[in-house]
Amino acid sequence: MSGEELTYAPAWRLAKMIRARALSPVELTEHFLRRIDAYEGGLHAFITVAADLAMKAARTAESAVMRGDALGPLHGVPIAIKDLNATKGIRTTQGSLLHSDFVPDADDIPVERIRRAGALILGKTNTPEFGWKATTENLLGPACRNPWDPSRTPGGSSGGSAVALAAGLTPLALGGDAGGSIRIPASFSGVYGLKPSAGRVPASYEGSGGWRALSQNGPLANNVRDAAVLLQVLAGPDLRDALCLREAPPDFSTALETQSLKGVRMAWSPRLDDRPVDKEVESVTAAAISVFQDLGATVEEAVPEIHTECLIDVFATLLLTDMALSLAPALESGATGLLPPKLVRWVTEAAAWPATRFSSRLREREWHRQRMDAFFQRYDLLLTPTMATLPFSLEENPTVIDGEAVDPDWGFTPFLYPFNLSGQPAASIPCGFSSAGLPVGLQIVGGIGREWDVLRASGAFEAAAPWSNRRPRLTVPSPPE
Repeated sequence: MSGEELTYAPAWRLAKMIRARALSPVELTEHFLRRIDAYEGGLHAFITVAADLAMKAARTAESAVMRGDALGPLHGVPIAIKDLNATKGIRTTQGSLLHSDFVPDADDIPVERIRRAGALILGKTNTPEFGWKATTENLLGPACRNPWDPSRTPGGSSGGSAVALAAGLTPLALGGDAGGSIRIPASFSGVYGLKPSAGRVPASYEGSGGWRALSQNGPLANNVRDAAVLLQVLAGPDLRDALCLREAPPDFSTALETQSLKGVRMAWSPRLDDRPVDKEVESVTAAAISVFQDLGATVEEAVPEIHTECLIDVFATLLLTDMALSLAPALESGATGLLPPKLVRWVTEAAAWPATRFSSRLREREWHRQRMDAFFQRYDLLLTPTMATLPFSLEENPTVIDGEAVDPDWGFTPFLYPFNLSGQPAASIPCGFSSAGLPVGLQIVGGIGREWDVLRASGAFEAAAPWSNRRPRLTVPSPPE
């Protein structure tokens, strides 16, 4: 396999070749490190590149293959890890100057499972401080850039992981999603991303901050099967996480064994709560709906009862109250200069909120979950645009969408945070491109615990409307003068 073929080869196929001794983990890791060295300077997908540790792990992996040891499902395959996840021996900043030199002495649970599966960590990908916003900038260094147009954002907060995949700097990546942070950059960067059901992937409590009740770690991948394989590695109960689901997960890869969607009931919601959507996004996603009908699904336009303005307040209250608690030591010590001023303002305000505000928002969340559970009694899956806009210029969040004023922090993500609050699994799959060649994502949402349904629909759509053969054209950045 040539270097060009290796770049976007499916991770599951790379693992198969390694097991068959047809591919060297050392040569594979060297290939991706060379690409990082060539293109990272123009993209800023990584906060830390762990080249020496990756090569050491690759040599160990190769020795295991040659000895005939039992091998994990991702043995010898490189992976990039979002910098919110603790990695033993590798700097973990959480995107913040507060932790710029922190090196954990233990992995968190998802990373522990990834290593056990045999994957090799290339490095830690770019993220905003503590994943606090939907684009990928922080005070540690340059903003992460979209490989389809470097003047634009890839979204966030798992922006670095999505960019590394789209640019061919890694064959697989780990992200986290508390309000859209896997699906936003998946849509903006033209890759596949899946937020699992609440509790499907266990997490460590230490250092988890304000995302525990809302966030799930999940796969970002260049094809659906890779995402299914990584989800299988990540999923399953762990008694160290009191919030995780206790039942064993299904075999997610079996969801991809059929391309028929006969009998599947789908709802198509081009808008939620009448929030504005860019006309090109709406047009591209609407055109994709016929693919599901051709595959045998029943699709009808139906909009779930989602009160977006109310849910923004619920989401912000739950998130910021907990972040205020987590960041209290830093604020009390006078370290505010190490944090973005807007984040400091938000968590300072949140610290003064009365307990009744938090309690009332929990009630609103439960009512929302009830409404979503009822909706998914009528439908197996919900289809929506992933984003309300196309990728926009760096640090220029849209204030107007389709001629209507929107909040720059929340207006471009109306389809996402509702399903963090309800706990449903949701994926973003590439479904086309704008007239300017920018990727557009379609969101597929399933019932609680039904990742299998989401993967089945995703795999069938991918087979019927392939997207992985279209990649961004990268340029090697000029060296600094």
